[in-house]
Amino acid sequence: MNALEGNKTMTKFSAFLKDEAGAVTVDWVVLTAAIVGLGLLVFSFVRPAVSNLASGIGDKLGDAKECMLTNDTITC
Repeated sequence: MNALEGNKTMTKFSAFLKDEAGAVTVDWVVLTAAIVGLGLLVFSFVRPAVSNLASGIGDKLGDAKECMLTNDTITC
C-alpha cells in the first residue's frame, strides 16, 4: 500500500465520520429502546396487582361454580 492509497483510505474514513445520514436511525433506535425500557418498568409494577386481581376473580368464580353444583337454589 503506497502513500496515495493510504491517503485515499483516510479520506473515505473521514467522509464516513462526517456523514450524518445514519444519525436519524440511531436516534430512532435509542428512542425505541427507551420506550421499551419504560414499558418493561411499568409492567414490573403493574404485574403483581393484576396477578392478585386475577387470583381473586378466579377464587370468586370457583366459589360460584361450587355453589351452583351443590345447591339447586341460589342461596350462596
